[in-house]
Amino acid sequence: MVDVSAMNAIFDQVIKDYHVHDDVDQVMVNPFEKGSLSYLLYHKCWIDAVQWHLEDLIRDPEINPVKALEIKRRIDSSNQDRTDKVESIDDFFVEQVREVVFKEDARINTESPAWAIDRLSILALKIYHMQEQADRTDTEEAQRQSALRKLDVLLVQRKDLTQAITELLQDIQAGNRLMKVYRQMKMYNDPAMNPVLYKGVK
Repeated sequence: MVDVSAMNAIFDQVIKDYHVHDDVDQVMVNPFEKGSLSYLLYHKCWIDAVQWHLEDLIRDPEINPVKALEIKRRIDSSNQDRTDKVESIDDFFVEQVREVVFKEDARINTESPAWAIDRLSILALKIYHMQEQADRTDTEEAQRQSALRKLDVLLVQRKDLTQAITELLQDIQAGNRLMKVYRQMKMYNDPAMNPVLYKGVK
C-alpha cells in the first residue's frame, strides 16, 4: 500500500529544492529512480512549482505584453505537461491493482487517485507560500493574522485530503471501489480540434 503521507514529504522537498534558486528556468534535478512513483510525484510537483511562479510573473502590472504572451504560452504548455504527468501517475496505480478482483457493487469515485494527489501537490504549494505571508515583517499585523488563519485551514485540508486518498487507495486495493481512469482529452492544444488552429484566425 502506498504511503500517502510520504507524498507530502516529497512535495515539500520539491518546493524546498525549487526555492534554492527560485528561478522558473532552472533545471529540475529529480533525486528519485526514473519510473518510480516517487520520481513521478517529484516531477509532477516541480511542474506545479514552476507554474505557480509563472502565474505570479504574468500578473506584474508593468509586464511587457510580448513577455506576457510568452509566459501565457508557457503556462498553456505547463498545463498540458501537468495533465500528462497526472495520467502517468494514474497509469502507475492501474498497474498496481491489475490483479485486484473488483466486487460487483464496487463504487465509482468522483476522481481518480492521481487527480486527488494533484490537489495534494497544489496544497503543498499553498501551504509554503501562505507560511511565507504569515512570516512577513513588512505588513500590518492584521494581514499576518489573516495569513495564519488561512494557513490553519490549509493544514487541515491537507490532513483531510491525505486521509481521503489513503482510504480511496485502500478501497481500490480491497475491490470496494473501482480504479477507473478518464483521460482529460484537452482540445485547445490539439491543432486538429481547436477551431482557431485548424481554421485559422480570420
